[in-house]
Amino acid sequence: MMLTLNQVLGIILTVAAVVAVTFLALFLNQLRRTAREGEKTLAKAQEMMDGMKEIEAKINASLDNVGEVLATSKKAVTGLSEIMFFFTSKVIRPSARYWPFLFPLLRFGLQQMKKRKEKKDG
Repeated sequence: MMLTLNQVLGIILTVAAVVAVTFLALFLNQLRRTAREGEKTLAKAQEMMDGMKEIEAKINASLDNVGEVLATSKKAVTGLSEIMFFFTSKVIRPSARYWPFLFPLLRFGLQQMKKRKEKKDG
């Protein structure tokens, strides 16, 4: 049995249509799976973003505390520098001319205290 040209073209077009519909069905199925995975990924990303917001709030609170600590430390250092300035300008410098006399006396006193302690222990 001989096929006419129109019948051959019909068979070719039918096969092409079946292949195209099959490809389209597989493509849409894969697209649906990808969309489902995308939705899952977006849900996880949203959960992570909520977690990041909580972490950001905690970090901001910690940074506020750090600012307070730095301000307090600055006040403490300022007070210490004022105390040291007072000691150097009002106590140490004026008494510097007496040091050559005071140090030997202090050393002698310490040696005497050590001797007394050794006598009590011994």
